[in-house]
Amino acid sequence: MGRIVVGVDGSDASIKALHWAVRQGELTGAEVEAVNSWEYPATSWASMMPGMPADFDPQAMATVSLNEALEEALGAAGAAAVHKVVVIGNPAQALLDRAEGADLLVVGARGHTGLKATLLGSVSLHVTQHAPCPVTVVRD
Repeated sequence: MGRIVVGVDGSDASIKALHWAVRQGELTGAEVEAVNSWEYPATSWASMMPGMPADFDPQAMATVSLNEALEEALGAAGAAAVHKVVVIGNPAQALLDRAEGADLLVVGARGHTGLKATLLGSVSLHVTQHAPCPVTVVRD
């Protein structure tokens, strides 16, 4: 039994990638691992915004976001069958790290990257160039 890693940030493109990965997992018998990552913006580390609520927990927020995206896309039973991973770090690097030893890495063609993708290159471009396993980029 293999492992398919899929990046899920809640965007339409990532949900399409999730559906593709789940179907591939059904065909091959591989486990599907949905990965969501988060990181603090570099500018916020310096100030850490004094008005930040004491109970602010970005890890918990990312976990809820991933769970909601999976349940909305796959239903409760489908979401329960997917292994969920939430990590701190750059999205492309998080996917590359999780793809170590995987049979396949699946990403959407566009996610929640906005202007950053224009300036730095997209996650899909980065992982196709550096992944330790085959990569599928699901396009519209």
